[in-house]
Amino acid sequence: MIPFNKPYLTGKETHYIYQAVLLGKISGNGIFTKKCQSFLEARYGFKKCLLTTSCTDALEMAAILCNIQPGDEVIVPSYTFVSSALAFVRQGAKIVFADSCINNPNIDADKIEILITAKTKAIIPVHYAGMSCNMDKIMDIANKYNLLVIEDAAQAIDSFHNGQPLGSIGHMAAFSFHETKNIISGEGGMLVINDERFIHRAEIIWEKGTNRAEFFRGEVNKYGWVDTGSSFLPSEIIAAFLYAQLENLDAIQNKRKELWNHYYQSLKGLAEKGAFKLPDLPTYATNNAHMFYLVCNNIEQRTHLIEHLKKNDILAVFHYQSLHNSEFYKNKHDGRELANSDRYTDCLVRLPLYFELSKENIDVICNIIKEASNY
Repeated sequence: MIPFNKPYLTGKETHYIYQAVLLGKISGNGIFTKKCQSFLEARYGFKKCLLTTSCTDALEMAAILCNIQPGDEVIVPSYTFVSSALAFVRQGAKIVFADSCINNPNIDADKIEILITAKTKAIIPVHYAGMSCNMDKIMDIANKYNLLVIEDAAQAIDSFHNGQPLGSIGHMAAFSFHETKNIISGEGGMLVINDERFIHRAEIIWEKGTNRAEFFRGEVNKYGWVDTGSSFLPSEIIAAFLYAQLENLDAIQNKRKELWNHYYQSLKGLAEKGAFKLPDLPTYATNNAHMFYLVCNNIEQRTHLIEHLKKNDILAVFHYQSLHNSEFYKNKHDGRELANSDRYTDCLVRLPLYFELSKENIDVICNIIKEASNY
C-alpha cells in the first residue's frame, strides 16, 4: 500500500524531547518554544510568532484580536477547511462565502469587493496547497475599505508571493504543523502578528488572558487576569519536536519539490490531452510542494480514479466540501451559487506526497492513473 501521507522524522525529534524533559520545563513557552519562534521570525521576517496547539487555535486568537462582534461580517472562501470560518463564527460573525478562482482553488480576488458591506470586518484568504492568493489585490481592497486581513497559511510554510513570504503580508496569519503538513509536530500551529497594534494583546490572549509572559520577562512584578484568552500555547514536547523539523526545513522542502515536479512532468502529457487539469501556478506565486492534486472533469471520473488507485493499493483522497453547502451553514448562506468551489468539491483529487515517497512510487501511481484515464 502506498499511503496518502506518511509523517517524516528527521531523527532529532526524540533527542530534543529528551532535552526538554531533562531541563525540567515541559509546559509551554520554554526554551524550544522560543527557539522555534525566533527561527521563523528570523527566516521570514515575521514581526511576532506565537506557537499554538493548532492552526485552529491561531485563527481563534486572530478572531479575538480582530475584535469580531456578533453581526460583523467576515469574507471567507467556501472551498476551505471548516476552521477558516469556525474561528470567526465562535465570535458571532456572519460568514460571507466567496467563490474560488476558475483556474485554482484559491479565493477569487476579483469577486471580493462586491461582497463588502458596512458590516464587513475582515478577509480571510486561504493559500490552498501552499499557492499564494492574489495578495496585492486583496491588500488593496482591504486598505480601501479599512479591513483586516488574516492569511490562512495552514499549508503555506516556505511559500512566497512576489518574493514576500506568505504569512508576512496580512495583518496576521495562521500556520499549521499538523502531521499532514510539510513541517510537522503531530498537532500544532502558529499565529503570526505583522501589525504591531496586536502584538501586546496577542501575548495576553495566548497566556489565558493574563500578563504572565511579561512577568517572566521581568517587565511587571506580578501577573493577573487582564483580558480574555485561553490556553493556546503548546507544551515544550511539541515545540522540541517542531524544532527538529525546522532545522531540516530546506532538505524537506527540496525533496518535496523534486517529487512534485516528477508528478507534474509524468502527468503533463495526459493533462494536455484533456484527461484532467494539473495545478495552475500564478506568476506571482511559488510552489512549496505541500500537495499534488488533479482536477478531474466530473465527479464520476474522480470516483473511478480514486477507486482504481485503491484497487492497486494506492490511497488518493478528495478534499474540502464547499462550506456554503454544509449542514451547519447552508441555511445561513445568502443563496449565491459558488460554481468553482462546487467544482473543486466534486472534481479535485489529491495524490500521495510525502518525504519518503520515491520517484519509482510516483511512476507506479502515474501508470495506474494512465490506465484509469484510458489515454
